Amino acid sequence: MENGKSPLQKAQEDVEEVKVIMMDNLNKADERNGKLGELEDRADVLLLKSKAFEKTSVKVKQKKRWENKKMKIVFSFIGVAATVIILGLIIYAIVSSTQT
Repeated sequence: MENGKSPLQKAQEDVEEVKVIMMDNLNKADERNGKLGELEDRADVLLLKSKAFEKTSVKVKQKKRWENKKMKIVFSFIGVAATVIILGLIIYAIVSSTQT
């Protein structure tokens, strides 16, 4: 008998100590499970937001691409019109100078 305790008492104390440790481990595992659930929920929300952002960015990209094409067309027409006007003025100047 060690410290006045029988081997049965010692085994019961050891079992009780292991039981406390196991309960603590179960509580910690349960807490982690709850935290993992919260993390999964936040990840799901983030995924939904990222998909919405992707759709919005695609729409904005297409809109900006179309605006860019429109501007190129407008500047092309302006360039063509300016060229026609300049050529018309040059031809008019040449024709009027040859008639005098």
